[in-house]
Amino acid sequence: MAHYLTADTHFADDPVRRFFARPFPSTAAMDAAMIARAAHIAGEDDLWILGDFAACETEAGRAAACAAFAALPGRKHLIRGNHDPDWLASACPWASVHDLYELDTGRQRLVLCHYPLLTWNGVRTGTINAFGHVHTRWRGARGQVNVGVDQWSFTPVTPDEAELAALSMPAPPVSNLVDGMAAEEDW
Repeated sequence: MAHYLTADTHFADDPVRRFFARPFPSTAAMDAAMIARAAHIAGEDDLWILGDFAACETEAGRAAACAAFAALPGRKHLIRGNHDPDWLASACPWASVHDLYELDTGRQRLVLCHYPLLTWNGVRTGTINAFGHVHTRWRGARGQVNVGVDQWSFTPVTPDEAELAALSMPAPPVSNLVDGMAAEEDW
């Protein structure tokens, strides 16, 4: 069993496709490409979707989102994002639904959240914060990584890939830290 991470798929969401200039001529093409790029995931693998699986409220959009869910391989877990309405959490047979989840793969510990965190459990001991939400605007900082599809060629990533990216990120600027918080090296 392996784990895979992704975020911000926005299945059936044409405004997101256009706003972020995703390289697909239609939402159907975008959805099909993301499903095809997840084809290497096995049925017993866990696919962690860190929010914004689909942002659609029409019946056609809901049907497209449910079809994308059914077409994706593996056991699917949802870490809810700001575009994951209640109907989505209950309409699809998710293996689990969380707002934040601490994943231990045996090799790595990750804190999965749709949003990038300023600090998280285990930050001082190498736990990685995997997130989405910011699409093309920010790849991450040391110890955390944006696993959104816009950052990873619309393909889910392994925890190893996420960890390598997170460890190679620059330290966050001290000016971005909350008042009174210690510098990055003191985390």
